[in-house]
Amino acid sequence: MVDEALVNMVIKDSQPFSVVDDVGFRELVHVLDPSYVLPTRKALKSMVDTRYEEAKEKAKEKLDNVVAVSLTSDMWTSINLEAYLAVTCHFIDANDQLGTILLGVQHFPNTHTADNLAIAHTMVMEEWGIKDKVRCLVTDAAANMIACVRALNIRHAICIAHALNLIVKKSFDDVPGLNELRTKCRKLVTYFRTSTTGKERLAQVQVQMGRPALKMIIEVDTRWNSTYSMLERLYDLREPVGAALASLRTDVSPPTSLEYETMKDALDLLAPFHQATVELSAEKRVSASKVIPLMKMLNHTIVRKSEGLTSNMARQLADNLVRRVREHALQMESISVMTMPTLLDPRFKKLGFLSPGKLQEAITRLKSECANVIRNSETTPPAQVPASQAGPSTTCGDLWHLLDSTVDNSRRSSSVTADATIEVDRYLSETNLARTEDPLGYWNKQKLQHPNLYKLALTFLCCPASSVPCERVFSKAGEVVSKKRNRLNPNTFHKHYTIALPVP
Repeated sequence: MVDEALVNMVIKDSQPFSVVDDVGFRELVHVLDPSYVLPTRKALKSMVDTRYEEAKEKAKEKLDNVVAVSLTSDMWTSINLEAYLAVTCHFIDANDQLGTILLGVQHFPNTHTADNLAIAHTMVMEEWGIKDKVRCLVTDAAANMIACVRALNIRHAICIAHALNLIVKKSFDDVPGLNELRTKCRKLVTYFRTSTTGKERLAQVQVQMGRPALKMIIEVDTRWNSTYSMLERLYDLREPVGAALASLRTDVSPPTSLEYETMKDALDLLAPFHQATVELSAEKRVSASKVIPLMKMLNHTIVRKSEGLTSNMARQLADNLVRRVREHALQMESISVMTMPTLLDPRFKKLGFLSPGKLQEAITRLKSECANVIRNSETTPPAQVPASQAGPSTTCGDLWHLLDSTVDNSRRSSSVTADATIEVDRYLSETNLARTEDPLGYWNKQKLQHPNLYKLALTFLCCPASSVPCERVFSKAGEVVSKKRNRLNPNTFHKHYTIALPVP
């Protein structure tokens, strides 16, 4: 019992194995239980390895019983400058609940080429026995990741958080004056973050004004929403910043009142993108089905907000955002891994699409997918008609075989297509669920009413909208590979970290 508690502490708190040699820890354990003998570092490592194997077998049992899975993948570099590849697995279990399993954070010493990444992903899929079940892989928009998924020959989805970040960044870059304003703000923020005198003075001014002492937020290219967060904090602190600068010896100048007005308009335009990114990043339920409706709502919101803008730069920004959102929306509405989840989500169905033409194409694709499910479920071959009951043509040997078989296949195909069309049309004609309801709860209740669409729902609704699960992995991984554990073997790290997050 105590051994088990010790292993739990090491895993959950990311403690080094050497904790069992720490004098203070040994004294504490002795006071709590004088009869307990602490294991050696080697024995403790063996206990953690055993726990890993137990957790892995438990996770494999879950994956053996699912219809389909989707993966997210990303790269990370530790404090030792060692590269790691993280892969998470997402699925709908036998109880129609969304589940997630961390397949591992594996050491990746090879160059980050598409071929090497494809080999590593293949090994992970084969190790876990899911190679034939993977329906989608979600990554960032890096060229090597895109080429990797193409080599794996599976469906690919770009992380929506990365996509929204790129839309905002490129739209900013296309407005020269706005980009210069952002550069000016970043210089000002950098001063208050790096100057001890400036930082202390800003805090003092905020306290004197009866406000909480907030710190500046710096923009980071790889961090989602960082531009929005930087500008929002600076705009909120515009009065304390002006007062602090007036008493400091620096050549850094604050934005003018006109620039602050432009900043306010820009923040108003960026707020929906911030909200969308936060919502999808925090989503623990079905999320891929939200991408297409989300792009439609962003387009609608930006168009509406642009009507009240007074700044020319803000209007240019609005035009750029609308153009890029529409381009991305139309692109998403052409990809089956995005359109199928949207149609199969009873909250959205047909309402999420921006293009009527793309909607009809998606419905046609859904009917085709449904027909394939029906064909694959027909395992019993058609009964053979006895010769004594057959018509005259059966006495003619093989003379009419080609024509008769063609007619039979055509009739069977026509019936399958008709059945699929009826099931899809019946489902789409039903009233949509409220956006706050759980789509998997709907399919759990309607699996007998729409049996073939239910199978498709299990396949497509497990796809996550973003690679945020991997980002969370790396946040925790930074605690595991810490200064106190900088000599941790990559293989030991993989085992230790994989079980640090429990199987749902």
